[in-house]
Amino acid sequence: MKMAERARQQMALHFPGVPDVFLWHRKTNDGFTTVPRTLPIVMQAIDVQSKGSPAGHTLFCLWARSPDTPFVTVENPATFAAEAGFQGERAVDTWRRRMKRLRELWMIQSKPGPSGEFHYVLLPNPNTSVEWMRNQGLVQDGLYARFIDRLMEVGGFGEIEACRDYWAAELAAQAIETPPASTVSDAA
Repeated sequence: MKMAERARQQMALHFPGVPDVFLWHRKTNDGFTTVPRTLPIVMQAIDVQSKGSPAGHTLFCLWARSPDTPFVTVENPATFAAEAGFQGERAVDTWRRRMKRLRELWMIQSKPGPSGEFHYVLLPNPNTSVEWMRNQGLVQDGLYARFIDRLMEVGGFGEIEACRDYWAAELAAQAIETPPASTVSDAA
């Protein structure tokens, strides 16, 4: 039985008679987007690496604004800052600092445009971003284990394997391009 069908049956059993008007249906309601199911754990990994200035919610707000593609245009940074929960005169500056941390953690890529440094934002696959963070020693064992467990549960572990294969091929190509340093002979 598929996950959605099982959920429908369980909902009918545990919450019978709830009118559809009070339920969110992705295919019939407006204002939806698709987010990775691992996003809550990804946000935890981000927050651990941005202590005192947690940036996980800032990433979630970007995903909530994405038009079901991994690209977001930030026309008005003040709007994004407010949605991320930042208020007052320093709201946009606080939001920009969080965005810089997301970029450092490989959670976003950005290009400048009319609204500033983060006008164009690319949202890479956060699962591969966590794998990058892990390779940099930025994700603790326990959190990484939960992440991998959830990734396997949702059928996404192949993304990590593909990422690892890509990096291995990249290293192999670099090794071919850069021959080992030659040794100096003592021909004198």
